[in-house]
Amino acid sequence: MTQRTNATVTVHRLDLGSFVRPASETGGPHPRVEPVLAYLVEHERGRLLFDTGIGGGDPEAEARYRPRRRPLEGALAAAGVAIEDVSVVVNCHLHFDHIGGNPLLAGVPVLVQAEELAFARRGGYTIDALVDFPGAVYEEISGEAELWPGVWIVPTPGHTAGHQSLAVRRDDGMTVVLAGQAHDFASHYASDELARSAALDGVAQPLPPYRPWMDRLADFDPVRVFFAHDCSVWEPASGRGSAPAE
Repeated sequence: MTQRTNATVTVHRLDLGSFVRPASETGGPHPRVEPVLAYLVEHERGRLLFDTGIGGGDPEAEARYRPRRRPLEGALAAAGVAIEDVSVVVNCHLHFDHIGGNPLLAGVPVLVQAEELAFARRGGYTIDALVDFPGAVYEEISGEAELWPGVWIVPTPGHTAGHQSLAVRRDDGMTVVLAGQAHDFASHYASDELARSAALDGVAQPLPPYRPWMDRLADFDPVRVFFAHDCSVWEPASGRGSAPAE
């Protein structure tokens, strides 16, 4: 999928494989096969990679999640980009299924919430070799930051304390959000957004709670929201500003 946002900003969705989430983590009687999706943002300032795929090197993780990997180089090539063209990496968080390609990008700045990096370095959180690999260069962020004009890193804690998402604004003023694993599914995001709207509209309690940073994402008035483990895409009910995928 390619989401063309304007003449200078393009968001490509990259298929980097899948894994099997065991039933003990799905909340139901069956395991679930989930995609692993990353995103390439082409901007006049450079090429940004949001997540890099499934890492290896841990036999326990291999046995538990049974991953099927698609090489990062091939996924980028399908979008017309070489790995050496990537100028910055933003990981939504540092679990092994989001940072697997980071060691291929030695010397490229990796932007991460300081809290997330500190937690990952304590051990027992992810695959350590994927965090402090030779040539790793981190730029630590504390809170929100505008990386490039119209590209914001936004804290979206929940799945991990240091989880972050990316908002990318189009020249027409409309925005798409790369939400990583802020929600597992587009339908979960939709439920939170409906709960938020109901609360703001004064619907009487009880109402379901929603994650407080949803208010900040709503400030961007996104027309599409993409996820790391769901091929579905959230759009407002009006379909405002949406465009078919190429």
